[in-house]
Amino acid sequence: MQAAPIRVGLLFDFPQPDQGSSFEHAVRLGIAEVADTGRLDRDFEFAKELARGLPAGTAHEVEQSFVSLVEAGALCVIGPSISDNGLFVRELADAFELPCINYTGGEQTRGEWMFHYQVGSLEEEPAVLASHLAGSGHRRVAVIHDRSPVGRSYLDWFEMASVGEGLELAGVAQISPLSEDAGAQVDQLRSSEPDALVYLGLGVAARTVALALLERDWRVPVAANSALMFGYAQRDWRQAWEGWVYVDTVSDNNPRRATLRERSPAAAAGPIGVAAFDMGRLLAEGVARAGHLTRAGLREGLERVKRLPASSGAEGTTMGFGRQDHGALKGPFLVLRQWLGGRTVEYQG
Repeated sequence: MQAAPIRVGLLFDFPQPDQGSSFEHAVRLGIAEVADTGRLDRDFEFAKELARGLPAGTAHEVEQSFVSLVEAGALCVIGPSISDNGLFVRELADAFELPCINYTGGEQTRGEWMFHYQVGSLEEEPAVLASHLAGSGHRRVAVIHDRSPVGRSYLDWFEMASVGEGLELAGVAQISPLSEDAGAQVDQLRSSEPDALVYLGLGVAARTVALALLERDWRVPVAANSALMFGYAQRDWRQAWEGWVYVDTVSDNNPRRATLRERSPAAAAGPIGVAAFDMGRLLAEGVARAGHLTRAGLREGLERVKRLPASSGAEGTTMGFGRQDHGALKGPFLVLRQWLGGRTVEYQG
């Protein structure tokens, strides 16, 4: 008798040009790595839902997509990817008692049933950026941030990190995350005479800010949060970010990522493919450790996963969960990179 497959829900909260097929491929690679150990007794199948969530879409559309995956019989859901949506999907996961793994940047998206694979960190990236700016000799910095829960959270954490690094905030301006004109904000911050500029947000407005800087020929050093990972998919955005230093989650020297590159160069090329591969591994390890293939059993199985070498981050990054610890990545999972000549390279200082 052949065992029934485990159904996994994939919840996408922004448009996917390939309908999520590359993400699913990377997740399958991670599951296959665990299956090769002989510890899984059944196959996996996928149900996908593509929603247009916040900030450009609606929470309602994401909620409806989540419910559709529940009704499809998903034992676990991977997603969403944007913190704005992760905040309310966390409540849905707890209400339905369905284990989920989101890959946002906000630790507040974690819950009793919601696990979190950190593609960035609203709370930790600001400390990395403040340390970088202080170490580069900057003292007066100006900040432009998205007018959103993500942007405001980044700002709060950056202000706290700045105090410890001896940085002075010369000026702060906010911008709509979908804005197409940052001229007024850039002019305001330029008048405060900072020696560096920081962008904090989801990323669409980062290009708007970059274009405003170019129009004014203001060649101020710029540092940004993980929003600049948009450059992996949006090749035409890279030129405007020339020289910008930003936070990423992939390192060129991670041996686990190198192994993935041998199997799938496409999956290893950027942070989302690498994260999808690792989440596939985490999910399969959770199944292998589950005492009972129920939602509650899988949650306990995930909490038993410890110290797996991660494909994200620098060498030495590990991943796993615990009873009171639903954040996957531990260690040096945040990496400074820089856009130079249309390519992302690890920042050398």
